[in-house]
Amino acid sequence: MVNIGIRLHDTRPGTLRERLAYARAQGFGCIQLAMGKAVPGFSMADAPRLLTRELAEEVREELKRAEMECAVLGCYLGLTTPDGEAAAKIRGIYEAHLRFAGWIGARCVGTETPFPGKGNGKAREEEEAYRLFLKCAEPIVRAAEETGTLLAVEPVCTDIIHTPALAERMLDDLKSDRVGIILDAVNLIDSAHAGEAETIIGEGIRRLGERTAVLHMKDFEPAPEMPRPRTLPCGKGRMDYTALLRLARERVLPMTLENTTPENAEETRIWLEEKSREAF
Repeated sequence: MVNIGIRLHDTRPGTLRERLAYARAQGFGCIQLAMGKAVPGFSMADAPRLLTRELAEEVREELKRAEMECAVLGCYLGLTTPDGEAAAKIRGIYEAHLRFAGWIGARCVGTETPFPGKGNGKAREEEEAYRLFLKCAEPIVRAAEETGTLLAVEPVCTDIIHTPALAERMLDDLKSDRVGIILDAVNLIDSAHAGEAETIIGEGIRRLGERTAVLHMKDFEPAPEMPRPRTLPCGKGRMDYTALLRLARERVLPMTLENTTPENAEETRIWLEEKSREAF
């Protein structure tokens, strides 16, 4: 049986307990938890102060009550900055999330790698940004090692880590088993290569499958006028899920839905479960 989850902030608004109960009632088995989006009154800027053991015990109890796993604790702050003071503040927020992830039993802390400012695509600037990312990430990786938790990086075609090959290079350069991947196949596809989606996804699985902790699942349709394809709930576009579902089954990976609403989330989960049965 596949383990399909949802971003908790995509459920009907409410308290943490109410959101978890609603997700469970819709048949989900795991969640992606962004504290700043799903917990009323939580401020990411104050995460080092707010993410206490006491709060972790409350969250863990609520997860247990709802019989839900936290697949991803989200910390999607841009961690790449040349500003030493800003880097130190961001590092503190990531370190707090890594500790908290261990306390609540989350599978990983998820992040992306947006460019600092606006990159123009020049190879030299991309390499400089990559080197800066490694410099900023290294102390956070050390914190993951100290806490025994996993920092999971999500490659995105418009970010610093924007291809499967570069994500593989990142894993090699960071040299830690406490770094993994959130594989969102649609996020690897830009509009210029939308017709090569299956090839790109295949490369992503080949290079990153063994280090993938969680799959993000959504669909897409080409949007030539935009840098990236238009994203949709699973089953509403042109995505071929066969290879991803095979990876999920072989490695027993949780899959969290994206681009859903409270109104269509359950039917999207059912559609993906049926697709998984058809694939095997």
